[in-house]
This record gives sequence, C-alpha cells and structure tokens, in this order.
Amino acid sequence: MSKSRKSLSTLWVTCDKCQSAMSQKDTCFHESTCPPSDVKWTHNYIRNNILYSSVDTYCSKELPKNITERDSHEMVFMSQSALELCQIAIGDRVILSFQDVEIVKTAWPTSDKSLTSVCLTKNTMDVNKVSGPVKVRKLKNQPLSAEEITIKYVGRQEPPKITPELQILFKNYNERKIFCIGNRINIPFYGKNLPFKIVNITQGKDNNSSLNTSSKDDLADGLKNMSITERELKFFLSLFTTKWKVIKDEINTAVNKKSKITANDIGGYDKLLNELRDIVDVVLGKCKQILKGFRISKSILLYGLNGVGKTTIANVLFSSYDVKTFSFKASEISTKYLNNENKKISDLFSEAKAEAPSVIFIDDIDTLFTKKGLSDSEKRFLAMLIQEIDDLQESDANTLLLMTTSKLDSIDSSLRRSGRLDREIEIPTPTPNMRCAILKKLISKMPNTFSDDDFNEIAYVTHGFVAADLNVLCSQAGMRAIKRHQDNKLNPYVYVSALDFMGALRTVKPTAMKEISVEVPNVKWSDIGGQKSLKLKLCQAVEWPLKNPDVFIRLGITPPKGLLMYGPPGCSKTMVAKALATESKLNFINIKGPELFSKWVGESERAVREVFRKANEVAPSIVFIDEIDAIGGERATGGAANASNNVQERVLAQLLTELDGVTALGNVTLVAATNRPDRIDKALLRPGRLDRLVYVPLPDADTRGEIFKIKFLKMPVDEISVKIQDLVDLTDGYSGAEIQAVCHEAAMSALQNDINSEVLLSKHFADALKIVKPRTSAKLISLYENFCNNTNNK
Repeated sequence: MSKSRKSLSTLWVTCDKCQSAMSQKDTCFHESTCPPSDVKWTHNYIRNNILYSSVDTYCSKELPKNITERDSHEMVFMSQSALELCQIAIGDRVILSFQDVEIVKTAWPTSDKSLTSVCLTKNTMDVNKVSGPVKVRKLKNQPLSAEEITIKYVGRQEPPKITPELQILFKNYNERKIFCIGNRINIPFYGKNLPFKIVNITQGKDNNSSLNTSSKDDLADGLKNMSITERELKFFLSLFTTKWKVIKDEINTAVNKKSKITANDIGGYDKLLNELRDIVDVVLGKCKQILKGFRISKSILLYGLNGVGKTTIANVLFSSYDVKTFSFKASEISTKYLNNENKKISDLFSEAKAEAPSVIFIDDIDTLFTKKGLSDSEKRFLAMLIQEIDDLQESDANTLLLMTTSKLDSIDSSLRRSGRLDREIEIPTPTPNMRCAILKKLISKMPNTFSDDDFNEIAYVTHGFVAADLNVLCSQAGMRAIKRHQDNKLNPYVYVSALDFMGALRTVKPTAMKEISVEVPNVKWSDIGGQKSLKLKLCQAVEWPLKNPDVFIRLGITPPKGLLMYGPPGCSKTMVAKALATESKLNFINIKGPELFSKWVGESERAVREVFRKANEVAPSIVFIDEIDAIGGERATGGAANASNNVQERVLAQLLTELDGVTALGNVTLVAATNRPDRIDKALLRPGRLDRLVYVPLPDADTRGEIFKIKFLKMPVDEISVKIQDLVDLTDGYSGAEIQAVCHEAAMSALQNDINSEVLLSKHFADALKIVKPRTSAKLISLYENFCNNTNNK
C-alpha cells in the first residue's frame, strides 16, 4: 500500500493508489486486495462516495431528540465522518443495496458504532430481510411521484379483509416514503403487523424529467444528473394522493396450501420417496455437511404413466418440509405468464429465490413445450424459462425446481439437456408387491373383511393398474358393497369384501388399456373340446413364467417370448386365444394383422410400436395377432423384390425389432395365429421370437366327441335317437367350426319341419350332414404336415 494521508480524522486513511477511504484497522486487509472488490469485499471502505460495509442492529438506549420510534424505522444510522466522506447530509435520502434488493432510507448520524458501521433498527431488518454486506449511496435523482402502488399480502396467516380503514392506513403510514418494486412494508392493524410486498408502481402523469434545465446556471446540475444510472429512475415517492391497490396473491395461495396427504397415506413408493428426500435435503440446505466444489443439481423431472402418482408423491414430499412451495399446473403458467406480457416468469423465480428455502413445482410441463412447432410467443417464453433455470442452477439460493410429465419424449430437448432438467426420475408402474401396499392403505380407510391372502390375490390380478386405477377400483367396490347392503336389510353393518373387488374388476380397466383394449368374450378352457397339447403349451408360455419365475432363473433360461398357432381354418385357434385371455386374467391386447396398415408413411410402423409400448406399460400382458401372415409375410428376394410391398416389409421389420431388439420386451408374450405358416418370413420363426410353433390339426375322434358334448349341453337333443359316437364317425375330416355348423343346421332343419319343435332327432343331423361338408382339402393338410415335419427336423 502506498503512503497514506490523513483525512477528516486521524482514524480515516485514504489509499493513494485506488482513492479508497477506510479505518486505520482495515489498512492491513486493504494492502492485499487493492483495489477492493465492489461485489464481495473483505473489509469496509468508502470509494466514489459509496460506503461498502455490513449491516448491524441499531440498539441505542435513547433515540435522538425529536425522533420517534416509528421515524427510526425509516432511518439508517452512520458515523458523522462516513456521511461527510460519502457527501451525504443529515436527513438526505440514501439507497441501501443488499442481495439484489434496494431500499431507500433517511441518513442520520450516530456515534454508537464504528466508523464504517451501517445500522438499522431490528424492525427494519426484519421487514426488509436485510442481512450481510450492504452498500450505501446518496439518492441523487429526485424520485417520481407514484399515482398507484399495487401490493399483495405475503403473511403466513389468513389475508386481512381490505376495509376503507385499512386503505387510509396505507396512505397515512407511507406518505412521503420512497419505494421501488419488490420493497416490503408493514402496516400495524389492531395489534398485528400486516406484511405486504410491492408488485407494481404506476408513474404519475404530472412528472417532468429531472434533466430539463432552464438556465446556464442549471447546466452543471443537468449534466451531473445525466450520469445517474437507470437503476435510480425506478424509485417513486408515495404521496397522500397515491392510490393503494391490494391484489389477491394467487401465488401465495398456492404457497400456503399444505397437502393433506402425508407419507402415511400412500404405499409402495417408500424407496422412491427416500431417494427424492436425499436430493431435496441437499438442494434446500438441510444437510449439515456439504462437499466443497460440488455442483448441486437443483431441478428434478418426474415422469410416468397418467395416474401413477407423480403429483401425489410430489405433494407428499413437500408436506414434510417447512418451506414455501410455488405450485402450478402448466395450464396456469400458460394463462398467467405466456399470454400476459406484463407478468414475467422471471418474477416467479426471483420471488422463489428471495423466499429460499423454497420449491417451484410445475405439473404436466409437457403441455407447455413439445417437440412440435412453437409460436413466436412460446419460443420467447421458452427462452426466458431456460434462462431462469440456468440462473437458478448457478445461484446460491436453496430453491428446488420440480416438474412432472407423462410424456417424456415430447418435451423439448433444450429443457432436458444436462445442467437444466438433468435429473430424470421415473415413477414406475406398480409391481404386485407395490399394488398390495397401495391397496392396504386404501382399503384400511374402509370397513372391510380382508385377509392377507385377499390382498395378495387382488394385487396379483390387477396387472397394469396404476395408483389412480386402484383408487377407482376401491370406489367401485364400495358402491357394490352399499348396493349389497341395501338388498340385505337384516345386516345393518356395511363393509367391503374381496367379492366386491372381484366384481368391480369386471368394470375397471387399467388406464393404459383403455385406448386399445378389445372386449374379449368370456371363453373358458371348458368351452373348448380337446386340444390338451395346445392348452399345455400355452400355459407353459404364459402362466408358468408368472407363477414360477424362480424356476426359469434357477435353470438359467428365459421364458418363451412368442407362440405361433397354425393349422386349417376353423380349428379353434382364435377361440383358444380368447380362452387364454380369460383364464390367465392377464391384460389381453387383440390385434388383427391388416388393421395395422395405414396409407400414411410411418404410421404403420408407429402402430406396431404403440401396441408393444402399451403392452409393456400394462405388463404382464398378451398381444394376440390374428392372421399374422398379413404382416409377417415372407420378404421377396431377387427380381421379385421390386414388386414387394414396401409397407409390409417395414411393418415386419418393426415387429422383429420389438420382439428381439435392443429394448427388452419384458413380461409381454406374443401369441399369433395363421392358416398359412409357409408364407411367414423365416426371421419371425427363429428361436427368440416365435419360440413355440404349435400345430392345431383337425380334431380327432376324441376331440370331436368333446365338441359335440359341449354343444349338446345347450341344445335339446333326443339322447335315444342321437348317438354322439355315430356323429363322431360321420364327421371324420370336419373342423371344429364345421361341427358347430352341423349342430346349427340340425336345429334349423328341426324348425323347418315344425316351428314348435322342442327336440332334435337323428334325422335332423342326417339332413345337416348332407348340407355341411368338410372343406379342408388333402393338399392343405399335406402342406401343414410338411411344414410341421420340416420345423421339427430343424
């Protein structure tokens, strides 16, 4: 440090190098930091008429003469010599800058503290949340008068009713005070201090520019005023004529609304909640030890299916922290900020950072910004939001940004890159154990007769159900219980049972299945005659992996991914698939091959992807594709390739990718049926895709006998004249569908002879056999047998 000269007092020292003035005790600190920083200073000093200091509490036992306690709250107390070095006179208005906030107070001398101290009353510090480093400079510009000041209530209690009496208090208590947007005020009202925040100030119409000069003598003052920073032009003087407008704080309403749901009310997601709490503890500064140099990611994106519980989990998480939460739906964000130029999203982030520790929660963010084309206003809003997220990540504020979406891939990639929404956490579809825990929480709120076995059974059969679906299921079961109670007036006690839930399962479907599910007839194994080998292979492919998964793990194998049924038409291939859907109680997606094709480029492939995506979401599930040869036909080679159907080849390629691609198929089983296995592409038939090939031949004698027995259970047949064995012998070579046609034609023949006929005789079946003939040719049977032999030999 260069040689110093004394100024005003022997206690003040001025640096010849940077012209900073400081107290004698701070000279040693100044030597190593000259010139000192005006952002983060290590010692108090005065430079360019600005005092760089730290705030302290004014605690004088006796106020200055003629100064009331109320007046003291509008003053800043400094040493006389510091006022002189800053060219501030007693009673001048000065600007106090701290933490990106500026307030205006009246300067007053004090000798109670050190030379560089800046003292405020405790009330002033509490109202304006003043702490830490502070800059003090003279307000050089004459403030503009305010025509209207808009404020909002920011207290934690219920907002007060705005009465004319309170309006008068606003005028009287703040007359001749200087404010800027963002300042806070306290209004004493019936023994309470009501806190408000200034959100907008309208300039008076009679304000004239302070830079106008009327004479040469005023030229110097005018030039001096021209050097005033634009930041000083934002201060306004409150007059008695100023109108005070109080608005309802929509943000604050969302802030103080605590979630009624706690962690004790939800089940199945304990591990996920603990993971989220670990992240939130670090962001909100709840951890006692923090790793130095560690960049904290302050944003989380929760994603999952609709109804899986994203919003509920977020609310449960916030309910365990005593912090301010700024909670919005994406639609509210769009209404308040996107379509309103006067409101900026930056105000929301600024307020959240000012209220730290705090949380900004935006639900369903995918409805705001998608990968599709954005309008100009949406692009500007997106750019502003990205800038605020970047600023939040770089700031020291303990503020967490949490967003949710049910369509992760549709969110703009600029939001999802590292450094912004870089922590993506999936809320998974509940597993059977998770569903059991959720059901226990939901059912425990109702009178019930449930046992542990009942919970496990319902959890097992509710494949693909998310939390919202289980909630609807409980509601439907409750309705059935009430109806059952009304029918049984002897028992006044209303309760829900497992039977109520099983009945409700017939009407409640998983959310992900509502778009593509098809009504499956209630067909059971008992409705299908014979086919024991086929039934066994289907059970091996579908039921065994679910009921005995440890067996496959123990043997080091994976369950079959697909099964192809082939054989002559009418041999119950489709009916078997329907029975499989009913008996297995799995989510069943029924797709017919031709309906996947579209005339639009890429739509056919997208349809295949959507089928398997939905099946994965509601796994374990079965995808049944009837007439698979329509989409899995063999691809042409050589000269015939040019005539090949390009759409069909692309669909087949997409199907092969879904069955054995990079992405694991999961607990999804493909069951397919075809009459022409020779036309199916060989790549589809290799192991790992359609693993099991099952030949469904024409029914043999035993199978035909069982089919007739099943049909006769619902038909009035004369047991004396009609012998099942005779019919079995006469129907050699008939398919199952043709046997059913024989029974139908026999009934029609009986009605033709006598419309009042009540019994079927042997002659009616003889007439039917003359009409219905077997249509499966020997050549077609030979084709199936050759295909079966070739497959087995391989």
